Amino acid sequence: MRAHHQRVVQRLVDQFQDDPRFPAMIVGGSVAKGWARDDSDVDVMLVATGEEFRRRLATGELGYVTTEPADYPGGYVDGKIVDVAFLREAADRGSEPARAAFLDAIVAYSRVPDLEALLARIPVYPEHERDAKMRAFASHLALLHWYVGEADKRQDPYLLSWTAANLVLYGGRLVLAHNRLLYPFHKWFMRQLRLAPDKPANMVELADAVLRHPSRETALRFFECVHSFRDWGVPLSRAGVDFMLETEWSWRGGRPPLAEW
Repeated sequence: MRAHHQRVVQRLVDQFQDDPRFPAMIVGGSVAKGWARDDSDVDVMLVATGEEFRRRLATGELGYVTTEPADYPGGYVDGKIVDVAFLREAADRGSEPARAAFLDAIVAYSRVPDLEALLARIPVYPEHERDAKMRAFASHLALLHWYVGEADKRQDPYLLSWTAANLVLYGGRLVLAHNRLLYPFHKWFMRQLRLAPDKPANMVELADAVLRHPSRETALRFFECVHSFRDWGVPLSRAGVDFMLETEWSWRGGRPPLAEW
């Protein structure tokens, strides 16, 4: 951790460690992972008491953003308010981005019993979901490769950019799942993909080509690179059905994704 980030963390500890509403503080994000730039913000999670969290949940006060403790150019604190129940839920059934947020997390101070042990349970790959996820990702990879070609044929810039980005996303998620690496959401996705030890040698370069120059040709090269890397166990004849179940019919399992709500 850089010295100026450490100073910010210490100032936050001095501010909150005696506050009975917040029995713990966790440092996450790029600062905790060792990925920070000089101007990176400091990500923290303030662990509130159950009563304080419920009060804030009712009023929407679940963020803490300030520049006051930061004494460096571009610096600020990006904080989230959670409680121990949230941490337990993340350990039991958190999404991959929710789990990834706790990779290399640092406990700045704590009055919560066994907090370190609880945090250790969160950034763990959900093995029980792996086979189903890989099948869904492989099916999306196959269908989106075709979809990029359709968008290219129509010269529809919105559809072309959307399908190209999602082709890379699901091809990348397939490889991350193969490596049992958590998907850290979009901001750190490509960095995590570069860290995957077992992947096609030129996958990242082909992904970059699809994103910069989306077309039928770049999509085909990326698709073939990932599809032929190993037997993913999903026949192409099944891919259309899986795609339909996971996208067009996803509303049947509950509320649809926000983009389709």
